[in-house]
Amino acid sequence: MLRRLSAPTAAAFLFLSATGCVKEISSDERLDRSTQNLAMKDTPGVSELQKLTCEDTTDALGKARNVNRPETDRLVDYIELYTSLRKRTATFEEAMNRNPDLSYREGSQQIVNAKDSCIQQTADVKLEFETYMRELVAVPTVQEIKGGNTVTIARLDFNTLRQAIETLEPDDKDSLLDRVATAEKKIPASAAADEGSGAGGRKGRK
Repeated sequence: MLRRLSAPTAAAFLFLSATGCVKEISSDERLDRSTQNLAMKDTPGVSELQKLTCEDTTDALGKARNVNRPETDRLVDYIELYTSLRKRTATFEEAMNRNPDLSYREGSQQIVNAKDSCIQQTADVKLEFETYMRELVAVPTVQEIKGGNTVTIARLDFNTLRQAIETLEPDDKDSLLDRVATAEKKIPASAAADEGSGAGGRKGRK
């Protein structure tokens, strides 16, 4: 004798029969969904973007331009400033790409102007930074008298110079890195040790 199915059981049976087994999403799909949700959650809102500015670069740029400071220190300042500006610009662009309405809300002109300012500041600092980096790559060593002899010494810390090249990522990056490596081989071991124990490289020259 056949048992009669209850109404809820019958409904469930009919649903499964019609649709087949429920598709289980893969771990990759779950990761993609959670990443997208997290990304949207982490996207800065209007209040956060209104606090973001690239108009505070005067002091940092002044330090990087100071020819009386060691060239390694100046290069580090350019690296840090350019990296910071690039991150701020990316924050604006990413937030506004994910939420285009940010550009059209009331009071959004402040955000748009701040983003445009960051783009311009980043471009200006990059040009100045890259010009200085290329000057150092072109003349990475200097001659100095030690013990009555002329020796070749590094103009600055070569690892910092490499970091600057990697940060800027110019089209001829590999060629520039090769030139730094070639210059490094010309430095006597004793001179390299002296430079490594110094205060961060020679003072700037223009």
